[in-house]
Amino acid sequence: MSFTPALDFVFEIRAQVSETLHIGHGDGETTEFTPIVGGGVSGPRLTGKVLAGGGDWSSTRGEVCELEARYLVQADDGTVIDIVNRGFYHPAPNGPDQYDGGIKVSEAGHYYRTSPVFRTDAPAHRWLAETVFVGLARPDGDDVVAIRVYAVR
Repeated sequence: MSFTPALDFVFEIRAQVSETLHIGHGDGETTEFTPIVGGGVSGPRLTGKVLAGGGDWSSTRGEVCELEARYLVQADDGTVIDIVNRGFYHPAPNGPDQYDGGIKVSEAGHYYRTSPVFRTDAPAHRWLAETVFVGLARPDGDDVVAIRVYAVR
């Protein structure tokens, strides 16, 4: 029996960021921190706001950037939800429209994917802590990162 996962769009996170801070570099690696200072969440399964105080740590080796963001979202009902979002950002090696294996890349011609994990004990939002998600990210101007979040079923 064969099973192919499907994705359902659940919401988009629009994280507003401020200027990236250089932390350091070592053997071919640069580490930086980008503060998350606000933003919004909207979609069919969740609406709310991104709270200030989180951030995105990135380690870049060559053209590949490994990301780890941690921040909070407050749902419209007041529930605070913790997010740890890990992923990768790099130019598509096969040109602006394709990545190895034919996977479509972002409009900017970059592979920018994340794996958000959510924590909350609020009954109305417990589904977030019990579901696997994939994020398709893209920059939107100089100070916003937009992440379309899909539930894997």
